[in-house]
Amino acid sequence: MHRTGSLRGGGWRPLTLAMGVMALGAACTVEPDLSKVAAESGRAVKRYDTVQALASNPQVVVAGTQGGALLRSTDQGKSWQRQPLAGASLVGLTTCPDGRFLGIDFYSRVWFGSADGQAWTPFTLEKPHTPLAVSCDSQGRWWVAGTGSTIARSTDQGQSWHYTDLGEDAQLTAIQFFDAGNGIALGEFGRVLASQDGGLSWNKAGQIPGEFYPYAALFADRQHGWVSGIAGQMLHTSDGGKTWVKQGNTTQAPLYRLFMHDGRPYGVGASGVVARFDAGVWRGMPYPDAVPVFLGAAAPLPGQSAIASGGPGGLLRVLGTKTN
Repeated sequence: MHRTGSLRGGGWRPLTLAMGVMALGAACTVEPDLSKVAAESGRAVKRYDTVQALASNPQVVVAGTQGGALLRSTDQGKSWQRQPLAGASLVGLTTCPDGRFLGIDFYSRVWFGSADGQAWTPFTLEKPHTPLAVSCDSQGRWWVAGTGSTIARSTDQGQSWHYTDLGEDAQLTAIQFFDAGNGIALGEFGRVLASQDGGLSWNKAGQIPGEFYPYAALFADRQHGWVSGIAGQMLHTSDGGKTWVKQGNTTQAPLYRLFMHDGRPYGVGASGVVARFDAGVWRGMPYPDAVPVFLGAAAPLPGQSAIASGGPGGLLRVLGTKTN
């Protein structure tokens, strides 16, 4: 009996002590502050967003993210609203002549957006397997180019598609039409293709030297255009892509998007660089609080001396472009 009582007494004391410690710990526990979590969930632009595409018209600015969200601003980028796009990953956006938007999805879809940026309709593409460039022209036609040297066109706002397979294992990274008949497409290994019959046929129109891979292209008109490439290379043509000449790029950074703002070519790219064409040379545009991450998207803000730019980590900023 004594032995049993001794064990019982020896067992109760640690248990009682442990319960006391637990009670004391519970009494000292501070409730977690979830206000920051709530604040983050309430934001339209998330820290995990990677902005891959931007476009604008006089009414709204829209941004496409890698994770399947469409961001929309009606106040020139001061605030944003968030809209999910069913499993999409928008890699390109453009503004059509009538103010509506056209976007391409990594998952072989085209998204057609209303001029106010609220209504978006998806259309599935048979090819290219991965869309890389999108354009819409003054004739109301839609153009998509991408992998497999394939060009898709629609003349009825996505209801039907016609495909041109050029039979080469190469990526087409830019496409643009200048009028009803004349268009140009650029791609891997310096390919320059032109159409003079509204996209029914495409023919070699030149060659960018050095097996050039165009990250982005911008044509001011049928003859004059620019392409950006690896290690900050910038080239210019004044004869519709037949010949190309190098231009200086003082930033030495590759530019991933080229666009026109206030009649001047601009570009954004690696290391947070914003560049603009000035007197025959691409020069960096200084701006406050620059972050050294890649800028994968940008768009002009019509009527404003400013552009919208975007990148990883929820980076979505408006940058002033006014020069002194």
